[in-house]
Amino acid sequence: MPSNGIFISAITILSRSKYYLSSLRPGSFVTSLIPVLLGALLAGKTTGQFSIVILGATVLTVISVHAAGNLVNTYCDFVRGIDSQERRSDDRTLVDSILTPEEVVHLGVLFYLIGCIGFLIVVLTSPARMELLALMYFCGISSSFLYTGGGFKYIALGDILIMVTFGPVSVLYSFIAQTGTIRLVTLLYAIPLALNAEAILHSNNTRDIEDDRKAGCVTIAVLIGPSASHVLFALLLFTPYILFIVVAFHYSLWLLLPVITLPWAFQLEKQFRNGNLRSLPKQMARLNIYFGMFYLLACLCSQSNKLPGLFQF
Repeated sequence: MPSNGIFISAITILSRSKYYLSSLRPGSFVTSLIPVLLGALLAGKTTGQFSIVILGATVLTVISVHAAGNLVNTYCDFVRGIDSQERRSDDRTLVDSILTPEEVVHLGVLFYLIGCIGFLIVVLTSPARMELLALMYFCGISSSFLYTGGGFKYIALGDILIMVTFGPVSVLYSFIAQTGTIRLVTLLYAIPLALNAEAILHSNNTRDIEDDRKAGCVTIAVLIGPSASHVLFALLLFTPYILFIVVAFHYSLWLLLPVITLPWAFQLEKQFRNGNLRSLPKQMARLNIYFGMFYLLACLCSQSNKLPGLFQF
């Protein structure tokens, strides 16, 4: 009888697996995956130190923490009334009762646990000191929870956490895991990715200004209004391209590769300017994928002595 019960439970879990997967919002994982790959790539290109095992464990850690953070966001937005039947929420996991709040909480705990397992593998295989890795891991896991669990999203501090997490923290954590050393210049390499990730969030928050205001959620978009939000969006969107153009002509022309996506960025800016914001965050996420891939390819193709600030390592 007990074995029969276990079998039934397993069948139930499998039948709901697609809902569990959907609740993780896997489409957003690229924003954390690319910084991890960039950190490992910079480590390999400039120091010759690269381990596929460490990279795998680092990816497991970061993606798991990202998934857990998404689940915390789903739960907190639902509990606070930010996501409801009255709003056109993108995340329908709890709004449409696809999963129960308890299931979301349990999944969140599970993925934080998986993230800890990944971190332990990194500690055991990396040449870095455990204290250094623990500091970076603590920064990442804290940010993933504090964004909504700590209420930062609701008091206009969520944007800062997003830029720090989906850029500097992930790139530096990956670089340290591979090399065992800190190179603060790697933070500069994270800037384009951080700005691009923030542009995704800001487009989403600008679209939801009225709904967020009614729900008592304060974002930067709510504070500065639609007109200033357009200016901020343009700065976030185009500054990385300006950086790549300037740096490319001083170091490696390969760094012009991400500029291939510039025409697409102009189209999205025009869409923002015209107020067509409903699908803009998803389109920005797609732009982020190609932008990040070309960035990785640019660093891969560049000679080590042409990567600014790192070649003298």
